[in-house]
Amino acid sequence: MTSQSGPDPVAAHPAVAKVVAAIEELGEPAPVTVLDDSVHTAALAAAALGIDVAQIANSLIFDADGEPLLVLTSGAHRVDVDKVASLIGASSVGRASAGFVKTHTGQAIGGVAPVGHPAPIRTLVDTWLARHDEVWAAAGHPRTVFPTTYDALLRMTGGTPADVGA
Repeated sequence: MTSQSGPDPVAAHPAVAKVVAAIEELGEPAPVTVLDDSVHTAALAAAALGIDVAQIANSLIFDADGEPLLVLTSGAHRVDVDKVASLIGASSVGRASAGFVKTHTGQAIGGVAPVGHPAPIRTLVDTWLARHDEVWAAAGHPRTVFPTTYDALLRMTGGTPADVGA
């Protein structure tokens, strides 16, 4: 984790600032950690934090019939898109392009946070995350994360609990 002298410019990144403001506005603590390197996968984030990969809350944006869908899933498994489509009544749910993600979240893939988006996004929160007292989510940049809880993710996102795993 960052130990350089002076503030890390990543901490002041506009997307990170929006995430911190959104978290605080929702009445939750926002202790963002800036990591030394980009952690664009759950495995990299878990290794950098010294935690189990299942404690990583991946923020994945999908294209669900042309609308954004945020799925917060445990880093321990993959999302079953057919199951998700059935859960939300969509005819198709697929991987979103980088441009689609950036348009709907204001954040780049690898750093997408559960909150801080230009407009609310329909959200499913993986019930597997409830197995952990603490989970970690991205904070708007591939080098930033913050600790939270399953219940806080539900409150912050207005998300629906769901078993989304393959």
